[in-house]
Amino acid sequence: MKIEKTVNIFNKRARFEYEILDEYEAGLVLTGTEIKSLRSSKASITESFCQFIDDELYVINMMIDEYKLGTFYNHKTKRERKLLLHSYELQKLKKKLKDVGNTIIPLKLYINDKGKAKLLISLARGKKLFDKREAIKDRENKVNIQRLLKKS
Repeated sequence: MKIEKTVNIFNKRARFEYEILDEYEAGLVLTGTEIKSLRSSKASITESFCQFIDDELYVINMMIDEYKLGTFYNHKTKRERKLLLHSYELQKLKKKLKDVGNTIIPLKLYINDKGKAKLLISLARGKKLFDKREAIKDRENKVNIQRLLKKS
């Protein structure tokens, strides 16, 4: 088991699928085996989303692999994990979530300088097909420009 000092797990499809409106940094409520597994980069947030249950925000469908050295205390790989935000941020998100088409998605899962697991979440709106085509065109144009600059 290799435990890394810095862990960065990204949701690469999020910026392509969604238009990012606002970003928040949230703490996570994790068990001991979850944080050990997370420190060895055994997690995925590609298919996860955030949802309010009562007045608390949870991340759903986030997968953290079981810790190899864990015994019967091991955690479930996909469970609802509570997010820690200030109450005014929660109220703001809940209010903006009522607008049609808005959702909360995780962008990045990382461990900060103090050793705490953090999740960068964002309020987002789904892109239409033509928006996605624009993003592909922009990306291809940037690659072409870089290629031309390299040849010069």
